[in-house]
Amino acid sequence: MRVCSIASGSSGNCIYVGYKNTNILIDSGISRKRIVEGLDKIGVRPNELDGILVTHEHIDHIQGIYMMVKMFDVPVYATCGTLDAIRSKDKQGVISMNHLYEVHADEYITLGQMGIIPFKISHDAADPVCYTVLAGGHKAGIVTDLGMYSDYTIEHLKDSEILMLEANHDISMLEAGSYPYNLKRRILSRYGHLSNEDSGRLLCSLISPRLKHVSLAHLSKENNYPQLAYQAVKCQIWEETGINELPFHMEVAQRDKPSELIKI
Repeated sequence: MRVCSIASGSSGNCIYVGYKNTNILIDSGISRKRIVEGLDKIGVRPNELDGILVTHEHIDHIQGIYMMVKMFDVPVYATCGTLDAIRSKDKQGVISMNHLYEVHADEYITLGQMGIIPFKISHDAADPVCYTVLAGGHKAGIVTDLGMYSDYTIEHLKDSEILMLEANHDISMLEAGSYPYNLKRRILSRYGHLSNEDSGRLLCSLISPRLKHVSLAHLSKENNYPQLAYQAVKCQIWEETGINELPFHMEVAQRDKPSELIKI
């Protein structure tokens, strides 16, 4: 299995997952040009994509979908509510019904040599989900844009070898920052985003001998920065578990360029 964050952050998100001859994107929230450049760096051509799986319809997750469909005829997979929202934003009529495939939370689907399970998340969107990907006995969990997590979330993500996990904001930075009050409340709500500390708490529930690699994802440009997120999550793990030396590799997914390709 191969995983690469092409872009991750409040300004745009796009994750590549591959196994043998199967290639997918989870979200396409950056320009077609940046997506193609990111794929080129890991040796994947855009016409080799088997599908784009969409978590929800916010612009930082769907910006590039329309041109990817128009230029490369890539199929799009999402829940019914998300597909409706994507079509409503398609002012030029680029996406036809032939491009759209509906998925349902907790129902296993197959794309090429991958198995994919969508699962519900708590976020202020039409019908949001995140995804776990299974291939060749390996498992990757991709989870961002959740204002809260539960045992249900943990159950879907447990036994992952690779985790792409949201660490969106530092609470003090957000509270003291320039965002309007209503936006701060939205981010801090159960339908917003995970803070660094909440990301660390969730990660504590997912540590297992199988876990090999964690990428902290979807960092806010205004209310977080990579070193703070990394240290806050690591400190939370130490406080919760007593673990000082992490038994897995952890990094922060980059906003403006692809991260290193993860292979297991």
